Amino acid sequence: TDSLRRVDGRRTVSVYIVPPRSIALETAVDRVQGELLPAMRAAGEIPAGITVDISGASDQLDATRESLGANFVIAVVICYLVMVAIFTHWGYPLLIMITVPMGLAGGILGLALYNGAAAALSAAGLAIANQPFDMITMLGFLILLGVVLNNPILIVDRTHRNLLKGMETVAAVRDAVASRLRAIMMSTLTTVIGIAPLVFLPGAGTELYRGVGVIVMTGLLCSTVVTLTFLPSLLVTLLEWPPLRRRMMRTAG
Repeated sequence: TDSLRRVDGRRTVSVYIVPPRSIALETAVDRVQGELLPAMRAAGEIPAGITVDISGASDQLDATRESLGANFVIAVVICYLVMVAIFTHWGYPLLIMITVPMGLAGGILGLALYNGAAAALSAAGLAIANQPFDMITMLGFLILLGVVLNNPILIVDRTHRNLLKGMETVAAVRDAVASRLRAIMMSTLTTVIGIAPLVFLPGAGTELYRGVGVIVMTGLLCSTVVTLTFLPSLLVTLLEWPPLRRRMMRTAG
C-alpha cells in the first residue's frame, strides 16, 4: 500500500485481499483467519506486537448472516399465514409446517454425507473438494422452505376435501395419499434429476452453488419420505381425536 494512517493512535497499514471468483467469501475469510495468519505468525512474518483485524467485506458477511436468519423466520411466518388464508383454518397449515424441520434436517444430513464422501474419495486419490457451510449454501434453506411445502399441501388439502364429503378419517387419508402419490413422485424426481448435475458433475461455477444443490436435493428427498409416511400417520392420529375433528370440521364449515 502507498498510504499510512493511524487508528487509536497506532500506525496502521491496510492490505487488500481479493479472493478468486471460484472461492466463496466466507471460505476465503476462514482460510485467512485459520491458515494464513497463523502460518505467517509462526514463520515470524508478522511480529508479536502487531495486531491484525479483518474488516471490509468480512463485516458485511457477518451482517448478511444475521439478516439471513431473520429473513428465514419471516419467510416461515409468511408461508404459514398464506396457508391459513387458503385453508381458512389454523390447524391444517400447522400440520404442513411440521415437515419443514424434517426437510431442513435432511439438508444438513445430506451436506454432512457429501463432505464425508468427499473426504473418503480425496483420501483414495480423487480430487473431490469439501463443501463448506458458507452463505451461498445457507441460501439453499430459503429455497428448500418453499419446495418442501408443496407435497404436504397436496396430501392435507385432499384429506380436508375428503372429510368435507363425509369420508372416514382413515379412508380420507388413504385416498389422499393414493391420489396424490403420482404427482408427488413426479415433482420430486424432476427436481432431484434437475439438481443432480450441479451436485455430482464438475463444471464452471459448481464450486459456489454445489452446496445449494446438496441442501435442496437431500432436503426434498427427506421431506418426501416424511410426507408419505409420517404425515399420513399424524393426520389419522390427530383427526381421530373427536374434539379436534369436530373443531376442524366446524371451522371448515
